[in-house]
Amino acid sequence: MTLLRKLNCALALNTRRYSSAIKNKNSPKILITGGLGQLGVECAKYLRGKYGRENVILSDIIKPTTEVFNDGPYIFADILDFKGLQKIVVDHRVDWLIHFSALLSAIGEQNVPLAVRVNIEGMHNVIELAKQYRLRIFVPSTIGAFGPDSPRNPTPNITVQRPRTIYGVSKVHAELLGEYYYYKFGLDFRCLRFPGVISSDPPGGGTTDYAIAIFHDVLRKGRYECYLRPDTRLPMMHVKDALRALSNFLEAPNNMLHRRVYNVTSMSFTPEELADHMFKYIPDFSISYKPDSRQDIADSWPQVFDDSEARRDWNWKPEVDLDNLVKLMLKEVKEKINDYDY
Repeated sequence: MTLLRKLNCALALNTRRYSSAIKNKNSPKILITGGLGQLGVECAKYLRGKYGRENVILSDIIKPTTEVFNDGPYIFADILDFKGLQKIVVDHRVDWLIHFSALLSAIGEQNVPLAVRVNIEGMHNVIELAKQYRLRIFVPSTIGAFGPDSPRNPTPNITVQRPRTIYGVSKVHAELLGEYYYYKFGLDFRCLRFPGVISSDPPGGGTTDYAIAIFHDVLRKGRYECYLRPDTRLPMMHVKDALRALSNFLEAPNNMLHRRVYNVTSMSFTPEELADHMFKYIPDFSISYKPDSRQDIADSWPQVFDDSEARRDWNWKPEVDLDNLVKLMLKEVKEKINDYDY
């Protein structure tokens, strides 16, 4: 190889390295709290694919599985420890904070004092942290932020919100506090009201989690007993759409956002309609209905979510419909059952 060719090769190699460094330098450093809940692990995988493995830090107070630990950076983070959170932000030079830590609706009703600490005090800590270090902060909200006085079909972006669960109350509190910090301090606060989010992970204590439990029980036992009435209509979306919405919203320029809080959804269905679609692929399972206290919660929530403002302002559009959701869940839950053999 001539000296000139060697010099050209070295220059090209250095250029590639330089370009790679610039790309990594421009990628945000993201911290996810409550990372071992329903959305955290999948969110980390999704964002690492976009911004790089080392730029997305998953955190929780729970010991991670070997798979989660090996997948990318994982650290201990207690959202009730403000100084500990400060150290994490400084040491890791965090730019964006995604705050998933929360007790869900049914679990929160069983332990209200703990829900107040985690859902409200924890929110106070992370929003003050975001203000102090000028972070972009994303906090998910929920259909549970509405109550029986809200219009249910459809539920618009702006309407009366008087929830009757501590989970819902804490989310309304988070929405209003975030908007206040935006107007008062210029904090880049962003919030999406998610419907029931359906993934292959085992149910985690939410009222909409019947739409997850049914797949696990049917594939393992061939039957499912639903804790909601067969005609209970609720908004839903597959986790793939939820993560796309979150990522697109975080990347949207501020000048496109007319609000800091948006409804997003993909579809609405009842347990009976979900079961009917499942029968196309598994014709021999059985389903029964035994409504419990979660029925009262579901009856106070939206039946159909109006997300027209998200579609207008930052071009939100779901991709997974009900039939595709069923096919995805049957495949993904079957794989999870085989992997973990539970």
